[in-house]
Amino acid sequence: MAAVKALNPNADTMGANAALFMNINAAKGLFDVMKTNLGPKGTIKMLVGGAGDIKLTKDGNVLLKEMQIQNPTAVMIARTAVAQDDITGDGTTSTVLLIGELMKQAERYLTEGTHPRVIVEGYDTAKKAILTFMDSLKIPVSADDRDMLECVARTSLRTKLQEALADQLTGIVTDAILSIRSSEEPIDLHMVEIMHMKHKLENDTKLIKGLVLDHGGRHPDMPRRLENCYILSCNISLEFEKSEINSGFFYSSAQDREKLVTAEREVTNARVQQVIDLKRKVCDTPDKTMVVINQKGIDPISLDLLAREGILALRRAKRRNMERLMKSCGGFAINSEKELTPDCLGKADLVYQHKLGEENYTFVEGVQNSHSCTILIKGPNDHSIAQIKEAVRDGLRAVKNTLDDGCVMAGAGAFEIAAAHHLRTKVKGTVEGRVKLGIEAFAEALLGIPKILAENSGYDALDSIIGVQEEHEKGNIVGLDVESGEPFDPKMAGVFDNVNVKRQIIESAPLIATQFLLVDEVMRAGVNMRKR
Repeated sequence: MAAVKALNPNADTMGANAALFMNINAAKGLFDVMKTNLGPKGTIKMLVGGAGDIKLTKDGNVLLKEMQIQNPTAVMIARTAVAQDDITGDGTTSTVLLIGELMKQAERYLTEGTHPRVIVEGYDTAKKAILTFMDSLKIPVSADDRDMLECVARTSLRTKLQEALADQLTGIVTDAILSIRSSEEPIDLHMVEIMHMKHKLENDTKLIKGLVLDHGGRHPDMPRRLENCYILSCNISLEFEKSEINSGFFYSSAQDREKLVTAEREVTNARVQQVIDLKRKVCDTPDKTMVVINQKGIDPISLDLLAREGILALRRAKRRNMERLMKSCGGFAINSEKELTPDCLGKADLVYQHKLGEENYTFVEGVQNSHSCTILIKGPNDHSIAQIKEAVRDGLRAVKNTLDDGCVMAGAGAFEIAAAHHLRTKVKGTVEGRVKLGIEAFAEALLGIPKILAENSGYDALDSIIGVQEEHEKGNIVGLDVESGEPFDPKMAGVFDNVNVKRQIIESAPLIATQFLLVDEVMRAGVNMRKR
């Protein structure tokens, strides 16, 4: 400390004990904020913004992103947990809680004079042992096992939403992933469009095996509903275009100007006429129709020409929607009118428009291939829609992770209790000296997760944990039933967790905790200190 002061007299410093216990208190503070959110029985936080906007959530990722955290240690923990969500899509709250528990357990030994390095060595040994032990708890999952995929989705969704709504969304999320899954390519979650409409109730949320576009036809005479449709996806400008360089047109009379305008119009009209000719060629019977979805603009005159032919035309579609459209309906997007052939057309059984207030939505349903789909979220207000949207994203990631891993793991705290039992009975005897203290502290920290599950469900944490531990001593892998507070078999109840989520938690939480334990001095001595 004296050395830092000699270099910079204005520097703020914090000594070894003060720095260590500042880190521990910050981790415990964030732990206390987040622990009531864990599990299906966890409570909800209300976040109120500066403008008075309200957000109700129990999603740890949203909480950590929206909360204004000042403490540098807590900010670092929050970033680690948010990175966990970015990588795996779940486990944010569990990461914060495990870091908090590891710091709390370390504090018990540090106050008795144990050196932090001893605890850190124990944590590193325990982490390696658990990552190896994890392989023995894996439960293989077939990609065709729909029931198992639904169990994984239900487990994830019930921790974010009320039970009845979570159960309804389970089938929607599972069907969405199965519809975009391909044996040749990895699963691309961007092919699942999540749309929302402030309309009706949350229970009206549904899966559309097709596409929902958030705009409609821009001409009043265009058809509102078409069946047996050909879909033309294009990136052609059907409007006047400005030149890319500064240029001017000079004319000597009004007649010359009219000729110039007519010539410009004829270029655009010729493109529109080619689209109309293609429509007449493929729609050889009255029951066939055509829809044009363009990435560029369509001017009013072109819209009028298309409307007269009974063509529904949508302009300025998003590039991502064009990708989804091709995956759903077939065909391919054209970039020049010279590519206009019947081969470029996709097909859909039904295209219709839905008007909600000032907003227009276009539904494309009954598609040839369902390699892209839309989850249409409905709700009466913004905060309920936001809550469902966050939960659906996590549910989609949970099912995707299961298919990528090819296996799952028993949930309801079964893994944590089994890992703690393994550390105490197998790993602790393989080391000598004070390193055992770190392994014991890690085992106790793991038990913190099921204890919090019991507390949030309204049961006595110690009674519940002792009952589950007794079953583990008999060789049974059981978890904690949040409905009764008694031990139960998660496999029979269909409660499963993702392997890569648990692996990431065990990788990242001890790493951050050990770094904090080895901090012996906190210095605020940047260049800006000279300005004081």
